[in-house]
Amino acid sequence: MSFENFPASETPPQKPVAKKNTYGAILTGGLLVALLGTWGYIIWDKNKTIQKTQTLATQVTTSDSSKNELQREFNDATMRLDMLKTSNSRADSLIKTKDKDIDDLKMKVQNILNNKNATASQLADARTMIAQLKTNIDTYTAEIEKLQGEKVKLTEEKRVVTEEKETVTKNYDSAKTVIKEKEDVIDVGSTLQAFNFNIVGLHERGNKEKETTTARRVDKLRITFDLENRIAASGSKDVFVCITAPDGTAVAVEALGSGKFVTRDGVEKLFTKKVQINYQQGEKQTVTVEWKQNSDFQTGNYKIEVYHNGFKIGEGIRTFKKGGLFG
Repeated sequence: MSFENFPASETPPQKPVAKKNTYGAILTGGLLVALLGTWGYIIWDKNKTIQKTQTLATQVTTSDSSKNELQREFNDATMRLDMLKTSNSRADSLIKTKDKDIDDLKMKVQNILNNKNATASQLADARTMIAQLKTNIDTYTAEIEKLQGEKVKLTEEKRVVTEEKETVTKNYDSAKTVIKEKEDVIDVGSTLQAFNFNIVGLHERGNKEKETTTARRVDKLRITFDLENRIAASGSKDVFVCITAPDGTAVAVEALGSGKFVTRDGVEKLFTKKVQINYQQGEKQTVTVEWKQNSDFQTGNYKIEVYHNGFKIGEGIRTFKKGGLFG
C-alpha cells in the first residue's frame, strides 16, 4: 500500500479585500481625524479666546481699580493743597510762587486719569507725578510749620521785649519824674534873689544928670539892685523888670523892648524891660536898669518888680511928687 504525504491541514485561501473598502476606511479615518482636529482647534481657540477675554477683563478691572485709586489719591492731594492755601496766608504765599509747576503737574495727572484707554505705563507715570505732588505738599507743610514755629518764637520774643520795654518805660518814667522833681527843686532853689533896691528919677541937662522927685522933671528912671544865689549855676540869666505906673497900668512900650512872659502860676504878664546878665555862681552882682519913655511920668508911686524863673524875686517903690511954682 502506498502512502502520499499531505499537510495535516491547509489554511483556507483568503479572499482578496477590495481596494475600495481600504480606501474608504482610510478616507473615513482621515476625515474623522480632521474633524477631531478641527473640533480640538475650535475648542482650544475658544478656550484661548475666553482666557484672553478673562485676562483683558481682569486687566480692565485692574486698570479701572488703579485709576480709581489714583484718582482718590489725586483728589486727596488736591484737597490737602487747597486746605493749606486757605488755612494759612503764609502757605498761600508760598504755594503761589510754585503755582505754575503745581498746575502743570495736576493737569498732566488729570489728563491721564481722564483717558479711558490709559496704559499701565501712563498710569505709572500718573502715580509718580501724584507722589511728587504729595512730596511737594509735605515740603510745603514742613516749611509752613517751620514758619509758624518761627512766628510763635518771634511772638514770644516780642512779648518778652514788650514786657521789658514796659518795665524800662515805667522805670524811665519814674526816673524822669524823680529827676524832674529834683530839677524843679534845683530850679526853684537856684532862682536869684533881688535886694538893695535903689530907684531914682533923673533930670537930664546936656551931659549932666540930676536926681529929682518931681514927676514933670523926670526924664528917665534908673533902677539898681543886687542879685545873688549861692547854688545858681554860672551863666546867662534873663531878668524881667516890670514897672507899674501910679494909675495901676503896666508901663510897656513894645518899640522899646517891652513884651510878655509867663509866671510860675501860669499867668501871662507884661514886662517893661528884659535884662540879660552873665551871672557868676556865689557872687553878689549889681544890676542897673534904665527906663526912658516918650510920655511924662505921673505923680504918685511907681512900683518896680523884678522876676526870674517866673518868680517875683524883689520889688521897690519910688514916689514922684507934683512940682511947686519953680519945680
